[in-house]
Amino acid sequence: MNQSPAPGDYQASDWIGHPDQAGSQGRARGSAIEMAHVRGFLYRQRFVIAATLALALLGGLIVTLIASPTYEAEATVRVDPEGNTIVEGQDLSPTVATNQVYQYMETLGQVIESRKMAVKVVESLKLEDLPAFAQSNLEAERPSGLSDEQWDKQRKQDAASILQEHVSAEIPFDNRIVTIRYESADPQLAARIANAYAQNFVLVDSERRMEANRYALEYLGGEISGLRDRLQEAELAANAYAKRNAIVSPSGGASSEVLFGNDDTLTITAANLARINATYTEARANRLALEQRWLAIENVPARQISEVQQSQALQQIVAERSSVAAELADLRERYNGSFPQVAELAARVSELDRQIDNAGRDIKAGLRNEYQVALRQERALEAELGRVSGATLDEQDRRVRYELLDREAGALRLQLAALMERYNNIAAAENVQAGSVTLLDLAIAPQRPVSPNLFRNLLVALVLGLGLAAVLAILREVFDDRLRTLDDVEAKFGAPLLGHTPYIAESQMEEEAAKPFGALNESYSSIVSTLEYMLPRDGQVIQFTSSQSSEGKTTTAKVVAERYAQLGRKTLLIDADLRRPALAGEFGQEGAEKGLTEVVLGHCDLSTALLPGTPDNLDVLPAGKLPPNPVDLLSSEAFARFVQSVRPHYSRIIFDTSPVMGIADAPLISRHADGTIFIVEANRVHFGQAKASLRRLKSVGARICGVILTKYRALEAGQSSGYEYRYYSYSSD
Repeated sequence: MNQSPAPGDYQASDWIGHPDQAGSQGRARGSAIEMAHVRGFLYRQRFVIAATLALALLGGLIVTLIASPTYEAEATVRVDPEGNTIVEGQDLSPTVATNQVYQYMETLGQVIESRKMAVKVVESLKLEDLPAFAQSNLEAERPSGLSDEQWDKQRKQDAASILQEHVSAEIPFDNRIVTIRYESADPQLAARIANAYAQNFVLVDSERRMEANRYALEYLGGEISGLRDRLQEAELAANAYAKRNAIVSPSGGASSEVLFGNDDTLTITAANLARINATYTEARANRLALEQRWLAIENVPARQISEVQQSQALQQIVAERSSVAAELADLRERYNGSFPQVAELAARVSELDRQIDNAGRDIKAGLRNEYQVALRQERALEAELGRVSGATLDEQDRRVRYELLDREAGALRLQLAALMERYNNIAAAENVQAGSVTLLDLAIAPQRPVSPNLFRNLLVALVLGLGLAAVLAILREVFDDRLRTLDDVEAKFGAPLLGHTPYIAESQMEEEAAKPFGALNESYSSIVSTLEYMLPRDGQVIQFTSSQSSEGKTTTAKVVAERYAQLGRKTLLIDADLRRPALAGEFGQEGAEKGLTEVVLGHCDLSTALLPGTPDNLDVLPAGKLPPNPVDLLSSEAFARFVQSVRPHYSRIIFDTSPVMGIADAPLISRHADGTIFIVEANRVHFGQAKASLRRLKSVGARICGVILTKYRALEAGQSSGYEYRYYSYSSD
């Protein structure tokens, strides 16, 4: 039978759980854990985030109040990438594909914001003379050696640079209306400049198209002139070659048309070749068919050939034989073979069989003769075809050169005709060219400024503040390794978590401790239950220590000792903190004259050094007078004999020792303890410090039973505010 394990048989691995179970539970709670981390992070950094956001919003408000007002004027133009075709020749601009319309519109937007457009606006409005645009207008700032023309150009360039900084073009996705915006501290000036941009943009588009037409006419005129000269030379060369070679009757078609075209363009030799080739093809096909037929019946009996079976004359002979054979069979049933009529009919049947065989052989021989005739015809036509082909090739050699010259002249004629037609169309369309950009709405002077915008500035400040707050909070979180959550203890220390106690304010400690089913008492009850299973079977001596002072080790040791006493176990609670003893004060008896020091040194008995008035089953041994060197006392043989002497008299012996960091007392006492409980205060102790303390204890052979997390704050860990209370306490419901 399976037996339940004794309390001392449980190990840390049993308490934590099987790795597979832990993994599945972790996966099931993965999202909740992540949200808990986020909530804890936000709660811990709430002051940093709030302060950063407040400063950012204040900065946005200040910027809004001190900024100068800026006005924005808008003018709109309509863009038709396809243009308006009135006459032929207006399609010089490349066609814009449907999927490239937006890229075309973006290009126009870049044109509006370009320096070239800015210079045109400056020239049209004489902006270089206005004080707002005269960066280099003062004669005192004029560089020496600069001509009037160069100085004027530099002033225009300076004004254009200012325009470029304040102009923008909005390109929509769902229509072809481009909005031109200009910002200025003067609303009237903003409207003037926006309108000048729109008007100059329309003018530039029209000029671009007219310039394209002029360039096209000049280019086509030069091409036409050169092509006419080439055509004249080609025609003269073709005519001279035809005279020299006596070529009189070509139809002007290409050589492929003359040799292989219709009958109207073929020469006699070429026509003969075509006819003989067609006849030869038919004869070859007929020969192949007869050849295949003969090969199929060559070794077949004549009577099985379909032509033999379908011959009417042969069918008549076969019918006659059948009639004679039937009559012969009837006579043989009545007479013997010597009867004259029987002999006559038998001879008749033999004669008819001979006629049938001869007829079949004649039909088969006729099929063979047809095949042989077709073969001779094919060979004759093949010879004739070779002869006519040679003659045609001779003729072709004489005509190739002429055809080349004639084709070149014909191609030049077609090119010249196309260029002339295009030239005439463009010339007709030169004065009716319509641009792809038309003015839609002129700008009017704005009545309200567009900036500063309080809502927009505050929104930008909020976004920047959130970003800065996130960076600061993350940096603080990264460099802060304090232990906050239960998962941190198990994951980072590699030791089992015996439990945790909730954070209770000092003013509420007595009230909470008085509640038997309160969160604090329930948490300690859970810790004691877990501790029972973590201690070895023979574990009596328990040590409570921490990495630094004021982490709650004394309170935890006192409450755990009281719980053991309530369970009926004889318990000895010893204040072994010989640096800053506090256990006697927990029982309201500070300043005890006798204690651990006196008992170990043999100055008094244990019974006389115990605190009076303690609960049943609980004896409390205070620290007594502080020795000059606690290390010598705790490392002495006398202390070891003291521990051994009290073991037989108590079920549990609990040491409240000093912190580990910087003091050797706790590691010395851990050598005599059956188990060491490490106390960690949440949100105060740094991981590096606590880990160094545990490493120091393990280096002297201490048996770490587990860790207790004290003063646990659920909100700091990302849990809801009532997490620990819902977990431990019970309501009247």
